[in-house]
Amino acid sequence: MKARFNWFALGALVLAAGCNASPTNNVAVAPQTAHSTTNQTMKFPVTKTDAEWRQELTPEQYRVLRQADTEQPFTGKYWNTREPGVYRCAACGEIIFTSDTKFDSGCGWPSFYDLAAEKKVILRDDNSFGAHRTEVICANCGSHLGHLFDDGPKPTGLRYCINSASLNFEGTNSADAKK
Repeated sequence: MKARFNWFALGALVLAAGCNASPTNNVAVAPQTAHSTTNQTMKFPVTKTDAEWRQELTPEQYRVLRQADTEQPFTGKYWNTREPGVYRCAACGEIIFTSDTKFDSGCGWPSFYDLAAEKKVILRDDNSFGAHRTEVICANCGSHLGHLFDDGPKPTGLRYCINSASLNFEGTNSADAKK
């Protein structure tokens, strides 16, 4: 019984860690690691001060996008959305994904098997929480979106596991969705 409890506790800890990662290009909160050094040298088309990000984003969006936090599974706005449209970075408005590549992975976060177009994201190693993962960052503003895994469906075999808080959805009928 004790062994079963230990396995349950370990599983709960892993689930709680979710897609967490170290902070992205926010020098004020970034620990001095290889990640923060890399971020300090990365340049993005959209750059804002920490105060500007805090003013423009909700507290949850700020934690996820600028501090690489993770929302709890099955709680985000878009984890079960099935309508046609596009998913934009909530920080800068860049179109990152389309509903055509969204699928139900069962993980509790929006999952996509491909990007809307090439060069929309930057991928980088993330070794936080004692596990190796690949972090997904918006190439336009440097915001943390989620993580990439190699257990997705064909044709790519990829699963972009993305926080709802890092996205804004626009249905196909929206004029902005066509931009």
